[in-house]
Amino acid sequence: MRYPASEKLEIIRIVEQSHLPAKRTLDQLGIPRRTFYRWYDRYLEGGPEALEDRPSAPSRVWNRIGNDIQQQIVEMALDESELSPRELAVRFTDEKRYFVSESTVYRLLKAHDLITSPAFIVIKAADAFHTKTTRPNEMWQTDFTYFKIIGWGWVYLSTVLDDFSRYVIAWKLCTTMRAGDVTDTLELALEASGCSSARVVQKPRLLSDNGPSYIAEELAQWIGANGMSHVRGAPMHPQTQGKIERWHQTLKNRILLENYFLPGDLETRIEAFIDHYNHRRYHESLGNVTPADTYFGRADAIIQQRERIKRKTIEHRRLQHRKLAA
Repeated sequence: MRYPASEKLEIIRIVEQSHLPAKRTLDQLGIPRRTFYRWYDRYLEGGPEALEDRPSAPSRVWNRIGNDIQQQIVEMALDESELSPRELAVRFTDEKRYFVSESTVYRLLKAHDLITSPAFIVIKAADAFHTKTTRPNEMWQTDFTYFKIIGWGWVYLSTVLDDFSRYVIAWKLCTTMRAGDVTDTLELALEASGCSSARVVQKPRLLSDNGPSYIAEELAQWIGANGMSHVRGAPMHPQTQGKIERWHQTLKNRILLENYFLPGDLETRIEAFIDHYNHRRYHESLGNVTPADTYFGRADAIIQQRERIKRKTIEHRRLQHRKLAA
């Protein structure tokens, strides 16, 4: 069967990010290895756009970007080397008001030897929560993760993340994982979100796993007293809390690149990354806007503005092509 380019790219990403051998992953996906490596060679050579099934290329490409734009993209890539081709394309469109696609940026950076292999493995959650949220503060996900401080011991990060926007509303670095630590973090979230002071029709639902702190009577009493409700994921199925699990992985991919000797050092680093994650990092599943853009209601306007920039840029390229062809 024929696969569209988007599915080919998704298969490539799954194989790249899988902790299993490529052969085993491809067997589970039902993709012949010969077919996959043919796609992969084309992808490495030309980026995502090379995966398209298309006729022979025309003699003149009307949509080609100019050398000055290419130079600006390369300069931005050198200045902000932590950005992926996707994030760089979005950042360039937003800041320069000139649309470029992810595949264009990928090919350009590949030509300048600026594409590197991932420094870490990314695991994709398999399933989504059965009830989709439609607005911020409808449901919050919460969980603990842990960090080792050299010569000190273990500390635990409690986080409350908005399910709809993936915005980190509140967090707390704890020495234990007790119900009191959960309620402390939830109180910070209620205050930060305004749900503790504003008159709301319905308080957020809380989604967690079945850890001891989340099934404790103390937490149940606190949730009832604050007008919230609580749902828990199925045992042995962390995909239900996939968004906060993915947040933990994103955080640790950055934070664990350094060693920490004092809790204050770790706390400062976490605070800086959360600010970057909420306000600067483009999230692919949100349409390449930041969690803060979605949480505070700016996402639709930003996406519409990008569409206007895209139409204007393409029309400009088409006119330039017609002038050269005349």
